[in-house]
Amino acid sequence: MVTLKKSLNLLAAVIFTASSVFSYAQTNAQNLEKSIEETEQSVAETLEAAEEANHEHPIVEKTQAQKVQDHITHHLADDYSFVFFSDEAEGKNYGFSLPVILIDNGLKVFMSSEFDYGKKVVEKDGQFYKLYHGKIYKTDAAGTIDYDDTHHPTNEKPLDFSITKNVASLLFTTALIFVMFLGLAKTYKNGANNLPKGFARALEPMVLYVRDEMAIPNIGKDKYKKFMPYLLSVFFLIFLLNLLGLTPLGFNVTGSISVTACLAIFTFIITQFSANKDYWKHIFWMPGVPVPMKIMLAPIEILGALIKPFSLMVRLFANITAGHSVVFGLIAIIFVMKEALGTGGAIGIGFFLSTFLVFLEILVAFLQAFIFTMLSSLFIGMAVAEHEHDEAHH
Repeated sequence: MVTLKKSLNLLAAVIFTASSVFSYAQTNAQNLEKSIEETEQSVAETLEAAEEANHEHPIVEKTQAQKVQDHITHHLADDYSFVFFSDEAEGKNYGFSLPVILIDNGLKVFMSSEFDYGKKVVEKDGQFYKLYHGKIYKTDAAGTIDYDDTHHPTNEKPLDFSITKNVASLLFTTALIFVMFLGLAKTYKNGANNLPKGFARALEPMVLYVRDEMAIPNIGKDKYKKFMPYLLSVFFLIFLLNLLGLTPLGFNVTGSISVTACLAIFTFIITQFSANKDYWKHIFWMPGVPVPMKIMLAPIEILGALIKPFSLMVRLFANITAGHSVVFGLIAIIFVMKEALGTGGAIGIGFFLSTFLVFLEILVAFLQAFIFTMLSSLFIGMAVAEHEHDEAHH
């Protein structure tokens, strides 16, 4: 009996001790679990805040393909300076700047190098200007750019008459054409049968080609001389600009929609102001068709007259832009495929494809000048043609 009592007391003591230990361990486990939950929640909140911060101000290293795409886009776009090449490691661009001419409470003239390729804000007479995505905006001293709901800048822009790449290219090409034709003109001034010398000897066949293959067949022998200055100017301007666009100078004038639109508008104006009464009669009151059809055809003819210069504009712009993009894309193989093909393989494939395409682009440079001039002469010829017909027998 005493032994049983001692055993029960011992068992009770063990159970009491075990329960105390278990209760302490359970309390600590609950506290530890609660601490872990709070820590996890804190970490989750921290990661979420960091993710939001990265979303607002992402710091993402551009891939080689993205860098190549940025370079192609920069080449195709107009700019305030010529950049021949860039040193990414040092963050430097090598080229030369062009003059910036602004009208904003007075005339402000300075070199684009003061912008440091958009890194600095320029202050002139108390006004602050920032170069942002190829355009100049008025800002505060810190260069703040405000945006609308579609993330487009809402800052005011000054009147910009700057000498950009396209303007400089046009001025250079115009001067080059002037020198070329001046030498050819001197040859003919000395005598109609004199043979041109030097570069003028290569220029004469192209002049004769424009006259004999475009102007005379489309406009006629009696009226072509009046339009030869324009046709020659537009042919050689487009041809030389296209050739210069294949050089490392970064010319892409005919790849600018504003330039091609201007050339197309000139063709449209010359066509309309040179048109005779037969041309207008065929547009507004088509001879030889019933009156209801005349009423229906007039809007179509008017729309056709407007579509013709639009097609000139888009055709030249699209072909030159596509050609430059493809050439740069093939050259980019050297950088994008360097790891997969090796340096030698990438250079070999890129050089072979780009060289072949450059020769093709030389042909396209002539072809686009030919097409624009040919269609311009055709439109002019349609406007000045004399229609010998009787409305009753049309």
